[in-house]
Order: sequence, then structure tokens, then C-alpha cells
Amino acid sequence: MSGQPNTRLSDLFGLAGWSKGELARLVNRQAAAMGHPQLATDTSRVRRWIDMGEIPRDPVPRVLAALFTERLGRVVTIEDLGLVRHGRTGKRRDDGSVEHPDGVPWAPERTAQVLTEFTGMDLMLNRRGLVGAGAALAAGSALSSAMHDWLHTDPALVADSPDLNDPLHADPAGFDRYEAAPIGSQEIEELERSVEVFRAWDAARGGGLQRKAVVGQLNEVGGMLAYRHPDHLQRRLWGVAANLAVLAGWMSHDVGLEPTAQKYFVIAAHAAREGGDRPRAGEALSRAARQMVHLGRPDDALDLMKLAKSGSGDQTLPRTKAMLYTIEAWAQASMGRSQAMRRTLGQAEDLFVSDKGDVPPPSWMQMFDEADMHGMQALAYRTLAEHDPSAAGTAQRHAKQALELRANGRQRSQIFDYISLASACFIADDPEQADRYARLALVSMGSNSSQRTWDRLREMYRLTAHYAGYPKIEDLREEIQLALPKGSVKPKGGRWAQA
Repeated sequence: MSGQPNTRLSDLFGLAGWSKGELARLVNRQAAAMGHPQLATDTSRVRRWIDMGEIPRDPVPRVLAALFTERLGRVVTIEDLGLVRHGRTGKRRDDGSVEHPDGVPWAPERTAQVLTEFTGMDLMLNRRGLVGAGAALAAGSALSSAMHDWLHTDPALVADSPDLNDPLHADPAGFDRYEAAPIGSQEIEELERSVEVFRAWDAARGGGLQRKAVVGQLNEVGGMLAYRHPDHLQRRLWGVAANLAVLAGWMSHDVGLEPTAQKYFVIAAHAAREGGDRPRAGEALSRAARQMVHLGRPDDALDLMKLAKSGSGDQTLPRTKAMLYTIEAWAQASMGRSQAMRRTLGQAEDLFVSDKGDVPPPSWMQMFDEADMHGMQALAYRTLAEHDPSAAGTAQRHAKQALELRANGRQRSQIFDYISLASACFIADDPEQADRYARLALVSMGSNSSQRTWDRLREMYRLTAHYAGYPKIEDLREEIQLALPKGSVKPKGGRWAQA
């Protein structure tokens, strides 16, 4: 017992609207449903949890996480409730002490448990039709400070994980519990193939339709990781977990579940490092940075990119480094830093062409090809054009090159290219061409479940206002209004999001 109030639990308790006695009764009822009928909690014990910082014994933290998840309609973990024992305090690089957000980085033995707990809660929300994205995103600087020293150490699976022949007994929230058991290389190969199937589907149709399947698969893998396999299999299994967590995060971001997406990106970074793959950990963090730029927080994105680039290690291939630089450039463009953006994109181009292809890229980098390189350049220049209209012409050139190079099955990226191209044409005072490319984007969007495409379309729609008197553009505006999902608002930061 710390003697200090548990502010995290107190804040969530206030949001839930329960009385202390009501919560005590719910805990007893939920615990019995989860196989713990002997639990007897009362009002005074709840008061000690909240007001005195007492951390209850298992299974109470898991029971509370399940109750708050259902009540608030979003994933609430044990970390969110401030109920993790032996929480670490980290050091910023300026030697100032800070509390790590959500206990990040987790102790090695906690990674599989956090993964399984979080996915179990996410699946519970899916089953009950709850959506909930009301949690706050952690700041990029807070995540970077918390994870910097941890990510820069050399990952060594044998040293990091308990060398036990028995299961680690990761016992998550009590939902869809997976009994830990050994698996072999054939099962891992099947899991690796499933990742490729999910990745291809996401690239074609967006994350909405397959998100639950990916989260379910990740939940299963978390259970498998609770068993200590031989090192070569355990590393591959951690790699599967990292790839699935990135996909779960990207799909969550794609449908507007932003705090959930960020948590998956952090889980992916942990899983990649446990498997000894620092470049994959850096790429996972770069996804969190892309998310921040999309949400109008480029300063947070730059903080995350510093860590992603420095923490990726010496084994990072030039093409991977090029991809990281394009994300940094997009963040700089969002802040109107023209010279910095152009310099960063120049570095990205040099790195991209320097990759001789003699080392096969990892599976997670095979989606970043020349078309993607041009697509990211188009996006960066189109974003910069909001501050410097002269960049619009360069944005158009890169978008057209991306469209020429796009492979089949990359419909979502193609939509983004059309929107970047149309937006750049509007900024360049070419409404005729803008109308043409905007309609090509609209034709493709009906079969896509990506909210990010709608967000980008709304940004383009804003640019049409200057040409509202043109009959053709008036028609386009009406078509966009009819196509857009209902119930949208424009938050602070200049970005659109789902209400």
C-alpha cells in the first residue's frame, strides 16, 4: 500500500459513475462468473484501493479491468487502472524522473500477459457491439522517454525471458483463455502465412472487415507465448506477434480507434524486441508516428520518429531507413518546415536507391516499394502545399508516378494517391483536373472500410470551397457530401475524425 491515492483508478471510477458499494458488489459478482466464487469485497476495501493506493491481489485487478472495459465501452487494462505491482520509474535523457505511461516498458515476462489481456478485452468489446475510443493518446515525448533506454539495449531473448520448461502462466482477463502448450515449426509457418493473408486484405480493403480476426489471432499467439519454446521457435513466434500487433494497430487506426491503435503499436514494439528484431520494433513505432501526423500532432510524431530511427539498430536495411525518413518528412511538412522536409526526403531518396536488393527485405517491408516511396513523397508535398502552394506541382508529379507503379491489390493506397493528386490540383488552381481525380477516388471508396480514406477526402472537400461557384465542382461537393459517413465533426488540430 502506497498510502497515496490511486489517481488512475479514481479518474476511471469517476467516469464509470458507480458508488464504492456498487463496485464492490459488481467485483464479487464478476469474480464468481470468472471462476472465483470465494472472493468477498466490501466498500471499505474499494476505498483503500482508490484512496490509499492499495493494490489488490489477483484476480481482482483482472476483474476490475473487465468491469471498467464493459462500463466505459473501451479497452481498460490493469495498467490503465494503476494496479500493476513493482511499477518502474524511468529516466528521461535529461535525467529527470518520469513515470512511464502504462508501465512502459514492461518487464519481459509481462509482454505476453499484456498482449493477451489487451486482445481479450478488445474481443469482448467486439462481441458486445461496443465501440468506444474515448481514452487519451499518450504523448509521443512520453512514450519516447519511457522506451528509449530499453529499446537501445541489445535484445537477447535468453537473457530477457525466464528459462523455464513450464508455461509462464500468463493468465489474462479471463475471457477466451488459451491453455499454454508447445507448438512446432509447422504451426508457426501457418501463422506466418496467415499474417500475409491479413496484410494483403488490409492493403486492398482497409482494416474494418478483418480487424476482429487479426485481434483474435493475436490473442491466440499471446497464449502460445505463455509457453517457453526453444529459442529459435520463440523468436519466430514473437515475430508473428509483432506482425499481428502492427496489423491490429493499423486496422484500429484505419477505423478510428486511436488509443487502441497506439496500444497495439507499443505491444508490437515490445514483441519485436523480445524476438530480437529491433528494425521491426522501430517500424512499429513509426506507425504510431504516422498516426500522430494523421491526427494533427506532428510534434509528437517527430518525437516518436527519433526513437524509431535511433532504436532500429545497425541491421536496418536502407529501404527501411528510407521509409522512416518519409514519415519524418510528412511530419515536418505538417509543420510547414519546407527546407527540413525537402532535406529529409532527399535523404530518403538516396537511401532508397542505395538499396541493392542483395539482402531480401523482411516480410513487413515488402509493401514499401517504389510506388509507396512516390506516394509518401506526394503526401508530404501535398501537405507542405498548405503552407507553400509552390509545392503542389511536385506533389502532383509524385502522385502520378505512384499511380503508374501501383500493383493490383493496393486499392487503399491508390485511393490515397488520387486524393493527394486532386488536393494538389485544387491548391494549384486547376479545378478541372482536381475534379477528375477526385471522382476517380470516389469510385473506389465504396468497397473500402478505411476511415482514413474518408478523413483524407474531408481534407480535400475543404479545398473545394474556393471553387463553390463552379457547376462541376458544386456537383462534386454534393456527391462527396452524400458519400461521407454521417456524424462527423472537425476536432482541434485541423484534422477530421469520427464523432
